Amino acid sequence: MIIPYLLFMYVKSSPNLDVLLNVPTGHFYVVSSVAILAAVIAVAVGIAGTRLRNIKVLFLSLSFLSLASAFAVHGLSTPNFLLHATHLPGVTAPLSVILATFWLGLSSLPTDHPAVAAISKYEKLLLPVWAGLALVLGTTAMFYPGLVSFVALSSRQLSLVVCAAVTLVNVFVIFRYYRSYLYSRFPLQLSIVYSAGWLIVSQWIMTLGEMWRISWWMYHFLLLASVIGMLVGLIRQYAESASLVGAVRALYTTDPVERITSCLSPSIKALMVATEKKDLYTAGHNFRVTLYALQLAEELRLGPDQLRAVAQGTIIHDVGKINIPDDILNKPGRLTPEERTVIEQHPVKGYEMARSLGFMKEELGIIRWHHERWDGGGYPDRLRGAQIPLMARIVAVADVYDALTSNRSYRRAMTHAEAIAFLIDNKGSHFDPVVVEAWVQLCGRNPSLYPYPSHLTSEQTTQFVLAPVAKAGG
Repeated sequence: MIIPYLLFMYVKSSPNLDVLLNVPTGHFYVVSSVAILAAVIAVAVGIAGTRLRNIKVLFLSLSFLSLASAFAVHGLSTPNFLLHATHLPGVTAPLSVILATFWLGLSSLPTDHPAVAAISKYEKLLLPVWAGLALVLGTTAMFYPGLVSFVALSSRQLSLVVCAAVTLVNVFVIFRYYRSYLYSRFPLQLSIVYSAGWLIVSQWIMTLGEMWRISWWMYHFLLLASVIGMLVGLIRQYAESASLVGAVRALYTTDPVERITSCLSPSIKALMVATEKKDLYTAGHNFRVTLYALQLAEELRLGPDQLRAVAQGTIIHDVGKINIPDDILNKPGRLTPEERTVIEQHPVKGYEMARSLGFMKEELGIIRWHHERWDGGGYPDRLRGAQIPLMARIVAVADVYDALTSNRSYRRAMTHAEAIAFLIDNKGSHFDPVVVEAWVQLCGRNPSLYPYPSHLTSEQTTQFVLAPVAKAGG
């Protein structure tokens, strides 16, 4: 955002550089390129949106449909190309950015926001009605360009109000999508961040630039870069999911399984496959613990980049068990002290394995220290209290809760109430009291939280999630 704006100000302040370039034909082709690419994005996302029945995907499609339609009229009304000099190009240029910003802003709001909820009532009508309205108004404007002559293009106050509004909304869009990107690392989310930033700069160049000057031309190429960036992001997203619907769905998914699997790197998925082959129970356990840990991390208000670390570290927190002998790992009964010593090596083994693969310190901390105790009686490093990283303390609670509520060969599963009572009895000794209280409050507020992993992480679901990776690996 900053570099194009600084370049604009530099060129604008240099009379030798900011020369007049009155090329109506060139203007038409540049603007038409923007409109066509924006229309391609709108159609692609719109098709995916109709299959997904997702209002936020629909808003994204409407944003680029608005940019395409308004900018198409802007290009067709180029002075002395098809029409004489009129108000129409000066009105449609900022209008394209305003409308695109409006729908982009809606796409970044939570689905339970009052504005989104109100518009959602007309979900099936939005796309056809908006497209039809754009066609009718655009055609009418081309035949009767004088209809927009009332717009005070020379009003500095109006221009600044529009710039301020576009800036505020797009800054909000950037903030929302970048937070989501830090969690999921989806290419399309980052493309939206750049596009929103360049919409801001384009609007300011429209306001501050002088028509046909080199500096004024820059906003056209910024909008072109914006839609090209979106198209590249869509292609990269498609390449990751091998499905247009899957590529778009990943942006706004609230499904707990998809939230985890969509943000996992290939190396982590490969480790999950190896874990599943070694011990199917461990694979299902890792997945359930990750579901719990993510909810708990959100309850404790961890940031999106931290949530990503929680997901990636927790899903393989027991990966060191790959190196534990089968007769110990799957022993149908209690372990001897010697066998317990072998089992307690798995955090360090997993840590060494993950470190050699280049995992970040947050994920490594989860893998190594999720069996440490608040009172210092855990393993492998006898850390105590705040010496244990917060993410490892979170996983410790989720890990033990799932172990207690799962059937083992040597004992029956505890009920939810029994497991909660165990956690409360051991807070301040085994567990961080703050994390335990957060889990108790979360479960009390949302009783549907703790039963669902059992059916989401069945053998069939786990194998379905991992099947593409296993197949790729032979």
